[in-house]
Amino acid sequence: MITTADRLKTVEEYYFSKKLREVRGLMATGKPIINMGIGSPDLAPSNEVVKTIQESVMDNGAHQYQSYQGLPEFREAVASFYKSRYNVNANPASEILPLMGSKEGIMHISMAFLNPGDEALIPNPGYPTYSSVTKLVGAVPKYYDLVAINNWFPDLEELEKKDLSKVKLMWVCYPHMPTGAVATVAQLTALVDFAKRNDILLVNDNPYSFVLNDTPMSILSVEGAKDVALELNSLSKTFNMAGWRVGMVLGSEEFINPILKVKSNMDSGMFYGIQKGAITALNSSQEWFDKLTEVYSKRKTLMLELATKLNCVCDDNSVGMFVWAKLPEGSSSAEEFIDNILYDKNIFITPGTIFGSNGEGYIRFSLCVTEEKIEEAISRF
Repeated sequence: MITTADRLKTVEEYYFSKKLREVRGLMATGKPIINMGIGSPDLAPSNEVVKTIQESVMDNGAHQYQSYQGLPEFREAVASFYKSRYNVNANPASEILPLMGSKEGIMHISMAFLNPGDEALIPNPGYPTYSSVTKLVGAVPKYYDLVAINNWFPDLEELEKKDLSKVKLMWVCYPHMPTGAVATVAQLTALVDFAKRNDILLVNDNPYSFVLNDTPMSILSVEGAKDVALELNSLSKTFNMAGWRVGMVLGSEEFINPILKVKSNMDSGMFYGIQKGAITALNSSQEWFDKLTEVYSKRKTLMLELATKLNCVCDDNSVGMFVWAKLPEGSSSAEEFIDNILYDKNIFITPGTIFGSNGEGYIRFSLCVTEEKIEEAISRF
């Protein structure tokens, strides 16, 4: 009898993979489902980006294997973007590695740095993939609490009282997903100092810094951060290129090279045309960012109105493409709450519990829904 690997016993199928089958099943029966669950941008990339990829497929060598490190001009575009938008200097030859989306980077980083039995600090609530990938590589998730009273930032003093001797890696995500909380320069500096004191590789997952955020920041802007930190970023949210699967990891050559060693054994380089389109996107003018803000601002205003209809409490100052909402006192569990709405009002909202136990009592709305659909959802109540 052929059996699966033991590592599969440590994880479940990704929540959205499973739940969206249920949602699609309801839609197939004619239910008018409004999907406010997943953060998949419904907007298109700019016309210039689309035109670039269309034209690039005719270039010589466009359909051959590409470099594992990506086109030099793509890495140079990332370096220029980080300098102009974050004031971070990154050597395009050695400190930037293109990825097929930052989710790939989570796996590659974990494979490059975590041995079986090593521990990884994972935010609760936080992106579920940090935990599942940690388990898949045989390492041990060690969760740290994020709570509203601390604006979803870890209590580093309390964390440092714990046994961190086996901790090798720490995942952070600012702006934070799912809550939309931002970290100050002082807080990012505190994270870097914490990592230095405890010999921990710090990885900031940073795909949301240009969505409804006037002060985008990179952890690599902190002095000395490259000694202990990597940063993942992505074009999925900022440039509406989620399906293109294009992102990057930045950090010192000392940390990038081990990731490249893993990556070069797992794929054969990113498609040429996608890299060319990404270069155009990274060179976008301020007008692109302003238009993005305008669209999401209008949607957020309406989504806050919907949350109010549900007697939820939200933080108006949160950033990113989600609205994190606290359920009214005395509510049922988050999963029961959203299922009641799904089957009664034909609206799918994400329960906070999929992001960790500290997500109980919260739900998350995605802003990847048209104004008309949000207005329709409001009308259903």
